Amino acid sequence: MKFLHTADLHIGKKIYEQSLMEDQSHILNQIYETALEEQVDAVVIAGDIYDRAIPPAEAVTLLDDFLTRLTEKKIPVIAVTGNHDSAERVAFAGRILEKQGLYIAGGAEGSLKTVTLEDAYGPVAFVCLPFIRPAAVGASSSAQAVEEMLGRHPMSLSACQRNVLVTHFFVVGESGEGPEISDSETDTQVGGLDAVPAALFRHFDYVALGHIHKPQHMGRGNVYYAGSPLKYSFSEAQWDKSVNLVELAEPGNVTVRKIPLSPLRDMRSIRGRLKELMEPERIAAEGEGSRDYLQAVLTDTEELIDPMGTLRSAYPNVLFIQMEKKACSGTEEYSSRLPGQRKSISQLFEEFYEMLKGEPLDEVRQQFVEEAAREAENGL
Repeated sequence: MKFLHTADLHIGKKIYEQSLMEDQSHILNQIYETALEEQVDAVVIAGDIYDRAIPPAEAVTLLDDFLTRLTEKKIPVIAVTGNHDSAERVAFAGRILEKQGLYIAGGAEGSLKTVTLEDAYGPVAFVCLPFIRPAAVGASSSAQAVEEMLGRHPMSLSACQRNVLVTHFFVVGESGEGPEISDSETDTQVGGLDAVPAALFRHFDYVALGHIHKPQHMGRGNVYYAGSPLKYSFSEAQWDKSVNLVELAEPGNVTVRKIPLSPLRDMRSIRGRLKELMEPERIAAEGEGSRDYLQAVLTDTEELIDPMGTLRSAYPNVLFIQMEKKACSGTEEYSSRLPGQRKSISQLFEEFYEMLKGEPLDEVRQQFVEEAAREAENGL
């Protein structure tokens, strides 16, 4: 049995209001072509299919195209919902879609969805455990919730039965060590109530994890985060993206190989004085890389006039500028210390949100914050 494991597609995501639809279409096409080249028996998606619960129409169209092409080639797709997905929306019409080879598990009702495929060595059971909040199953922690849900599944321990778990949680190793995370993971807590021990998955031949964007191995068994297929923050700039190609032979014989993915545009940082970055030789040396998504760290000490406009004339996809002198000073800007220049609650929250998430508040959240700030200021 050979299958591709990917996760955290986040279709419809924007970074600094920059749509990534073209980039996501490009990378999904690579995954599709890889599935054909490797002649896989299935494609597994371990959650966060969309970036938000109500995805934009173009995101739904892109996913529909990707899944349609795979199922037309008779490649089953097995997916679970993640913390960014709406389980009810993503799993809609599930029983109808299963007839076409598309299996999507969402929600915590009843027993776990299990998809059984056959190969020369017998059956392989893909057990689907979507992301759930502990309270949804009356649990006090994610570990307890996972244990509760797995307890509902009649795990076969037959010598000829191989079991694969597809799930979306914050998993820690046997010693409690957590995965390496980036700024782009949201709703992720390091340790504590959200931590799920990898030891809970000891009966599975392979565990296909989603939720963390860096590809990495967890625990002692075959427990893997495939990572996101694209970089979704500048904190991921040094990470190579890939999908896992998993091969199950006879029980106990599992091989895992990373297949690298090449983005349409990379995401990285450039650093230097504005004048240096705009030198023709520097721009020429960038080549096609000048169209990457860039964070520019400017080392100029003097004030600059429209540095973003200047940079974008040569680097059209600069998303963020950081002035190194301000980042290193450790002090507030002069204007914020002047009488009458105190920042409002909503301004402070917007700055905190951007520092934490790496992107500005969208319009809907901004309105919500402003309304909450007004109520707080009025003593309500």
